[in-house]
Amino acid sequence: MNIKNAKILIVEDEPQINRLIELVLQSDGFYNIKKAFDGNEALKIIKSDKPDLVLLDVMLPEIDGFTLCKKIKEDEYLKTIQVIMLTAKKMEEDILEGFASGAIDYISKPFSNKVLLARIKAHLSNFNFSTRSYQNIKIDDVKKSVTIDNTEIELTRFEYRILKILISNVGVVFSRSQLLSYLRGDDGFNVSERAMDVQILNLRRKLGDLGANIETIRGVGYKLKEPN
Repeated sequence: MNIKNAKILIVEDEPQINRLIELVLQSDGFYNIKKAFDGNEALKIIKSDKPDLVLLDVMLPEIDGFTLCKKIKEDEYLKTIQVIMLTAKKMEEDILEGFASGAIDYISKPFSNKVLLARIKAHLSNFNFSTRSYQNIKIDDVKKSVTIDNTEIELTRFEYRILKILISNVGVVFSRSQLLSYLRGDDGFNVSERAMDVQILNLRRKLGDLGANIETIRGVGYKLKEPN
């Protein structure tokens, strides 16, 4: 996966700084960016649309950065998220607390835009985007394989791509037409909306008990249920 496709969440309560970071990222080609201005808002976004990397200010309303980072790292589903702490504090104790809470890096404000980008790129480059997981399901996009509890299951190409889209966007509702737009044109592969429903049923069956997590949103489409 191209690192420019990475999902990045900016958590900063100062609107001007939040916007500045967004512009710096966008100017370098990052486009999959979300923003939050307090700890509670950030946690909701993180649970509904798991980012790959969080730029996390320490001094936040509602939930402070250290506490939020700990919540991320203590959650089995969220713990793979990379967290870079952003703060005006420079005390050694604060830096150590940031690392102790699970952060992978620590950048003091005011920061150089070039240094910020360099740190982000370095950490994303070391991140394994070839695998995605959801509960006991793991997708290896290099091997094009899917395993449940380390046991491989056989999926059609269509089923594999549907599962990959859903796992990459947990909690997001996809209409049938949206899914079709992703899948049509894959080496001429074509499918009707009726066939889509059949393939979803087959995918659920192959996933066993976990298949129930693919929810039907009546009159709209499908989504992968967010973990409790």
